Amino acid sequence: MSKQRILIKYGGNAMINPQLQQEIAAQIFKLQEAGYEVIMVHGGGPFINKALEKAAIKSHFVDGLRVTEAIAFAEIQKALIGEVNADLISTLNQNKLKAIGLSGKDAGMVRAKKYLHTSADGSRVDLGMVGEITDIDNSLINLLCKSGYVPVVACLADGADGTSYNINADTFAGKLAAAVNADQLIVLTDVDGLFLNYPDPASIIDQLNETTVKAHMGTTIQGGMIPKIQSCMLALQEGVKKAIILNGTKPKQISDYVIDREKIGTTLTL
Repeated sequence: MSKQRILIKYGGNAMINPQLQQEIAAQIFKLQEAGYEVIMVHGGGPFINKALEKAAIKSHFVDGLRVTEAIAFAEIQKALIGEVNADLISTLNQNKLKAIGLSGKDAGMVRAKKYLHTSADGSRVDLGMVGEITDIDNSLINLLCKSGYVPVVACLADGADGTSYNINADTFAGKLAAAVNADQLIVLTDVDGLFLNYPDPASIIDQLNETTVKAHMGTTIQGGMIPKIQSCMLALQEGVKKAIILNGTKPKQISDYVIDREKIGTTLTL
């Protein structure tokens, strides 16, 4: 019987806090011990902001998406691959895992093209070197998972002409989860799930489907939660069996949910 495969989208405060990084690594080891294959996708918003600030490059956002000029892209690539990915690999390997750092560029695994953004008012906005995924080759990830490695993927990819693109990490995670036939997509964020009435714990919405997502979009689902929920729905539409939003600042939620089957977070289904 082939092992169940879990893709974890890692981001938010759990990335910045070294103690939480260690705890998440321990959780991933627990999942591997329990017989799961684990893939991790990470963004790096806080690190990118710091790198751009240091290089005196202003950050501009359109509808929550970062406008990426060529000069900014160079800094983003350094932060994502040279800092965030490299540090994550060290932490995971320190916790008895065999982690391998990748980006979508490796072996041409993820192909992208320039993303053209349409604003709410219908106008087209040029976001610079921001890409959308056109194609994913899952053979490298399959090979690594089969051999017991944990692939840790930064969300950068090249176009057919060699142009590099920065891709929204939530979108990247949803697409990759579908391409590698993940059984579960776990999106780690800074809250316990989607709240109807934040921060009232009794108001966590524990189940969402396509219909309820439409009903909540733009009201309950807003800001950074929009791409997270959208990427989960996309992954489900493309064949991922289950998607869930958990609190990355409470790492134990990962094994509580996967191994102990506790009812936590917000689960998305079709």
